[in-house]
Amino acid sequence: MPDLLTPQVSDRICKHMNDDHADAVVLYALVFGQVQGATQARMQAIDSEGMDLWVQGEGGEQTVRIPFDHPLKDSEDAHHTLIEMVKQARAQLRK
Repeated sequence: MPDLLTPQVSDRICKHMNDDHADAVVLYALVFGQVQGATQARMQAIDSEGMDLWVQGEGGEQTVRIPFDHPLKDSEDAHHTLIEMVKQARAQLRK
């Protein structure tokens, strides 16, 4: 049975992303959050509609909401979506 994006699942995903993929979280802020000069970012929460990031950028600290392109079904869908988004962000920055 798929695990729904409960607060506990959100916390687990956020901890994993912040601990192991901090560079990807900064890319989300730069490309999808359009935060100029983002140097640090932490994923605060994720739900079926989007993710909330704390971001340090040129304009100081801010919280940014990044919507997903589809409602997430479960943590596996979140995993695949976050991977696809980082691929898109890297491609966007290479242009």
